Amino acid sequence: MKILHIYPKNDELIRQHVQLIVDKLRDQADIRMVDSYTDFKQHLQTQETDILHCHGCWSNIIARAAYAAARQGARIIITPHGQMEPWIVGQQTFHEKVSKKLLWQKRLLSKAYVIITLGKLEKDNFMKLGWNNRIEEIHNAVTTNTITPGEMSRQIFDVYQRVMDSNTIEQLDDLSNAALATILKAGITGDSRWCSSCEAISRPGEIDWRRLLIYADHENIRNYVDYGISVLGLPTPDSIDHYTGAYFPNDYVQPKTLKELVGEYEGNETDYLVKIIRQIHRQPLLLHLIEFTRELLRDTVNDDQLTEALEEKRLLNYTRSLMQVLGEQTQIDEGYMPVEPLDNRQTQQIRKHLANHLKI
Repeated sequence: MKILHIYPKNDELIRQHVQLIVDKLRDQADIRMVDSYTDFKQHLQTQETDILHCHGCWSNIIARAAYAAARQGARIIITPHGQMEPWIVGQQTFHEKVSKKLLWQKRLLSKAYVIITLGKLEKDNFMKLGWNNRIEEIHNAVTTNTITPGEMSRQIFDVYQRVMDSNTIEQLDDLSNAALATILKAGITGDSRWCSSCEAISRPGEIDWRRLLIYADHENIRNYVDYGISVLGLPTPDSIDHYTGAYFPNDYVQPKTLKELVGEYEGNETDYLVKIIRQIHRQPLLLHLIEFTRELLRDTVNDDQLTEALEEKRLLNYTRSLMQVLGEQTQIDEGYMPVEPLDNRQTQQIRKHLANHLKI
């Protein structure tokens, strides 16, 4: 884990806070600190950064650093150090409040993976803004004896771990992504013979199991993943080490099954498949692609009847795009696709939605 702190040069209390964190966590992470944009840019050009921890929120330098780091894939944490308290905000000139809030401050704080407040009052006041509900309260050992430096640093490190355990699909390498698709196919079909050609499952020691399993939990597909792993006979960890939770977009709700959303199958396969496609069109989720694939493997699917119904409902082109994505995500064979797959702009939109479902 590679963490960079950036803080305002002339604030001694913040510097002491940052220095304490860096000193206490030096043995647990590659952790560094800078107090100028020049030093930050030099670091960004020469070192990978998993997390940029920003201290304070009124400095343009902090905002510029956050945007630059985010563009290179770093995850942003902000400790405002009380700078969003009503009595602090009230001291800013009207011009500063309007320009900074509207141009970058609200966006910066709302897109952070987490906001760390230093006390309950600060947390309560920030919550009233409604900009970000991912808030952790961790007292500052520099200014209070309610927490020890060691405990403060341990709590902050736990936050770092939760940040890194968020949206893990973004961090999976190509081999682990390929393995996931094959595992899902085995979990859907219950037959390892369908998956014998995948190179990824022949190298289980190189699969990023921790991130893969966390992703499966967040997408509510863990039962399919666990069954697919069992079918393929792959060695995996029995549990996810050091997992204490993750952060999600403000509107995240763990996916519900299609049965919960569109009801039970009642005998008319074509009507049921159209309902499923409509639901996926509203919000493409990996769980629903898996369940849709299972339905397409039934012997009762009438391809001609389904195609006619999709044309009538103006869903045919979308379904063709969806078939392309199913081939990639669940490895369904073209023989089970009721319509020909199509790779177009709509296909890319489905891919993007799947990739960004957990993105903050």
